[in-house]
Amino acid sequence: MTSSSLPTTIQHAVFPEKHVDELVALYVDAADRDTVSITGRHSVTVSAGSAVSLATYFNAFPASYWQRWTTVQHVTARLALSGRGTVSVMRSDHTGAIHTVDQSAVDGSETLDFRLPLASFVEGGWYWIDLAADSELQLLSLNWTVDEAPVTTGKVSLGITTFNKPDYCVATLEVLAGSPEILPEIDKIFVIDQGNKNVAKQEGYTEVAAALADQLQIIRQPNLGGSGGFSRGMMETLDSPDSSFVMLLDDDVELEPESIFRAAWFARFCVSPTIVGGHMLDLGKRSVLHAFAEVVDRDTFMWGPADRAHERHDFAAQSLRATPWLHSRQDGDYNGWWMCLIPTSVVREIGLSLPVFIKWDDAEYGLRAQEAGFPTVSLPGAALWHISWGDKDDTVDWQSYFHARNRLVVALLHSTAQSPSRLLGEFRKIDIKHLISFQYYPATLRNQAFRDVLNGPEALHELMPTTLQQLRAQASDFAEMQHYPAATIPSSRDGRQTYGEDAPPPLGAAALGLFTARALLRHWFTDVPADLRRQPQAELAKREATWWRVPLLDSVLIDTADGKAASWYRRDRSTFRRLFKESISLNRQLGREWKTLQKQYRDHAAALTSVEAWTETVKR
Repeated sequence: MTSSSLPTTIQHAVFPEKHVDELVALYVDAADRDTVSITGRHSVTVSAGSAVSLATYFNAFPASYWQRWTTVQHVTARLALSGRGTVSVMRSDHTGAIHTVDQSAVDGSETLDFRLPLASFVEGGWYWIDLAADSELQLLSLNWTVDEAPVTTGKVSLGITTFNKPDYCVATLEVLAGSPEILPEIDKIFVIDQGNKNVAKQEGYTEVAAALADQLQIIRQPNLGGSGGFSRGMMETLDSPDSSFVMLLDDDVELEPESIFRAAWFARFCVSPTIVGGHMLDLGKRSVLHAFAEVVDRDTFMWGPADRAHERHDFAAQSLRATPWLHSRQDGDYNGWWMCLIPTSVVREIGLSLPVFIKWDDAEYGLRAQEAGFPTVSLPGAALWHISWGDKDDTVDWQSYFHARNRLVVALLHSTAQSPSRLLGEFRKIDIKHLISFQYYPATLRNQAFRDVLNGPEALHELMPTTLQQLRAQASDFAEMQHYPAATIPSSRDGRQTYGEDAPPPLGAAALGLFTARALLRHWFTDVPADLRRQPQAELAKREATWWRVPLLDSVLIDTADGKAASWYRRDRSTFRRLFKESISLNRQLGREWKTLQKQYRDHAAALTSVEAWTETVKR
């Protein structure tokens, strides 16, 4: 143990103030929940004869990441305690093996400092504190501090993009206003309001605006999607001389404000300018870690977790100590813009977001930064709660256009593959799944996406304000996009179908090929019986309406993702034939013109992401 004279705090121990029962596993690990009491934002009390571990997502120290990416050589755990018991400093390695580093007895009111080396963590590992109480033991505070000077100084500005979620935005602002340890790290809070439900008119806004005073600025602009809102946040931050970083935040989130503090200090100590992202926890089930480190497959250009063997980890079911894979350092290609801190020096060098409205803007930015020598670190212990992908249905609505178009654009910009055959093969599979599942609206929009990509990059900025309205307007032309509220859902001939574990997907290339061939032939050559055009054949829950079940039917009711209504999907031979032929033709054309298009998009990339281009777009 030792003491330091002028330490800089880089992480506080924190505890939840609401949703405590649901959140406790993210902050405290105790065999018996009743033996530990959360007594404040930074304090807990352990009952006599009991023990508690801070080997948790929010209260362990991610030593591996600090060793790999920063200039820091040692970190000090500084504890203020009262009572009688034992404090143990623990560490893990990349395998999850646990070791005791140091121990100290506590008897009365004490302050303890443990100076710990950041060494032997290159592959993974954490530090944390365990507490064992002889009589009642209170942890009054735990701060992780460093003695070194940061590489970069300056504050962080927040860029919050919102569209008609003023309640979430005001709640986030209230959390920030009530976080006195965090506000000194923040220069400006830019709320880019792109909706018609204004944040400034939301209940509670007047009070929180008064509390935040000059730190808060509401900026109104047309709806330019996430890429437009976040680009505006970047632009405003570039004009703020006290800001060295911009942190991009989604609107529909619940914030752990300590995460801003940790991300900012981590970025300040990074050896070179580094993008620092926060993880996503599931707002629907708050103890679940939904997104950890994200990568892009360079052949198929699809995003996904760096560790595909472990997804959606529930800390309420399995603690950090009991989960070896969480101790291995994971590196990503990008971080989602639900929470992502970007140095202004990076923005000045590589530009703003690609003008793609939504989808792939964050992934493309990470790839672009990586190619320019700027890494992305998704930092454990920095996170917020966001609605998970499983609670959305954005691959079959208007967003399917952006999923397809933007994925192709990003591949054109960043693919190093000699041929786009694997990528285009994946597109053919997706198109076929849509078509044999009677999803004619997303299939139509995906064909439109192909055509727009083939038209070249020049119109990307011009399309920003108008594409969404055009896509939504087309939905009325498709039967499956009409929603029937629960009380008005038509009755089906065969009633609700329940599969459970039966009818698994076709396994193996031969079985999959045979199933697909049969489905395509059936859809091409057979028409729908007249009675099934008038009445649904069956009903399916959303989770059971899979691409290998729906094609066996002709007319089916399927629950919407939110469970509030149902849509009537009907097979239509003529629509299927037309869209299938279009898809094949466009896919082949893109393959023929790939090299030419690559050059066009790459030649225009710098102009598309420039401040000048975005300034014209936001002022249209």
